[in-house]
Amino acid sequence: MSITRETVLAALKNISDPVSGQDIVAAGIVRGLNIEGGSVLFVLEIDPAKSDIYAPIRDQAEAVVTGLEGVDKVSAMLTGHSAKAPPPDLKPNKPAAAQGPQKIPGVDRILAVASGRGGVGKSTVSANLACALAAQGRRVGLLDADVYGPSQPPRLGVSGRPASPDGKTILPLRNHGVTMMSIGLMTNDDQAVVWRGPMLMGALQQMLMQVQWGALDVLIVDLPPGTGDVQMTLAQKTHVDGAVIVSTPQDVALIDARKGIDMFNKLNVPILGMIENMSTHICSNCGHEEHVFGHGGVAEEAKKLNVPLLAEIPLHLDVRLAADSGVPIVAAKPDSAQAKAFLDVAKALVERGAA
Repeated sequence: MSITRETVLAALKNISDPVSGQDIVAAGIVRGLNIEGGSVLFVLEIDPAKSDIYAPIRDQAEAVVTGLEGVDKVSAMLTGHSAKAPPPDLKPNKPAAAQGPQKIPGVDRILAVASGRGGVGKSTVSANLACALAAQGRRVGLLDADVYGPSQPPRLGVSGRPASPDGKTILPLRNHGVTMMSIGLMTNDDQAVVWRGPMLMGALQQMLMQVQWGALDVLIVDLPPGTGDVQMTLAQKTHVDGAVIVSTPQDVALIDARKGIDMFNKLNVPILGMIENMSTHICSNCGHEEHVFGHGGVAEEAKKLNVPLLAEIPLHLDVRLAADSGVPIVAAKPDSAQAKAFLDVAKALVERGAA
């Protein structure tokens, strides 16, 4: 007999939350439920200061689910672990069955925005590109796939927890014409996501397949830096139509950008082009132009790889201020030179049929 999500949740409803007095499912602390064959993984999202109170609850939850027919292994994790209670090993006993890339219901295209390293402005590009495509009349979704460092909720001015009418389907939030989902909507601002690989991949698959995205022309996936689990899971579980690589001009950033490009080549994801971010800075007082991080490095790399240079985005205070205010520069100042750079990228992608 195969174990189901409903069976696990029904068992967990027999356990009381020591703080609210409700069962732990009704209290909303059961998160990230993932079932792989006979292995059940889930998180109890709690106040880290109360981890000692919840340690027996976690043990009780594991015991209840272990007793269910068809369950081979249970791993429950508290988001607020103390040194006395280290996180359990979440690696399943049995590997998940191999499954090829799938289409997300209602989503025509998936566009990944990636970089080889952090700090190059990939998330800023993702948010503004999403708003720019919406301004082009496209139906746009944005998935914040940086589980450990989600940043899209404040960039898009979105807050509050997504609703789930049936305990399975997640209803995303929307602002500036963009439908958005992020793990940051399910955690506190100062709360770390302390998950091992299987939990992370399970959460990503839930955000891809269990979110009610509706009818979208394009889903932009803001990937974390690097070439790890999230990138591989995205390419192996869904059909990714293309990737945009973001880099600053200096050599150290381009070294990692090349690794990101090589990863997508190995995963058979086409590179749609490169964006040079923080390309130049023009002083708002005197008008002097200065190339803080160098200039032209991404253009040379794009030419070498025979892919388009989509844009050279300037380094400008307004871009940062707009992001901090929850209104991306494309929505805040659509007539500005900074917004025009993103709008031109969106127009080019639409004309090519890539978005």
